[in-house]
Amino acid sequence: MNKQLVGYWAVTALFCVAMAASGAMNLLRVEQMRESITALGYPEYLMTILGVAKVLGVVALLIPGAPLLKEWAYAGFTFDLLGASASHAFMSDPIAETIVPLVILGIAAASYFLRPATRRLQLVTVHTPAGESA
Repeated sequence: MNKQLVGYWAVTALFCVAMAASGAMNLLRVEQMRESITALGYPEYLMTILGVAKVLGVVALLIPGAPLLKEWAYAGFTFDLLGASASHAFMSDPIAETIVPLVILGIAAASYFLRPATRRLQLVTVHTPAGESA
């Protein structure tokens, strides 16, 4: 196994554990999560939406194949983590609460960029003869 593949699985496992735990805590309505989400001004039912999305996103990253689904999962996690960081910043929360989601996003980015070719979306280019439009 090469170093890039080992690095990919190490950061992906770390990221997936963090997101699965966060999703589970949302679904279980853990008090700390409930307090945090309501302090940010969001309704409690958002915990269910985020919890389901995070768990399904982790599944998408871990299953073999489905590269388009993986792209969507990485995009969803990016939106979630940027939104979390911005929400904490807008509420003037301590800087650590603003930075932690960005650190987790950095781990997600490492996972994304270290992916082996078998887990990447392959783009197809269509060539048309000169003078014709696609």
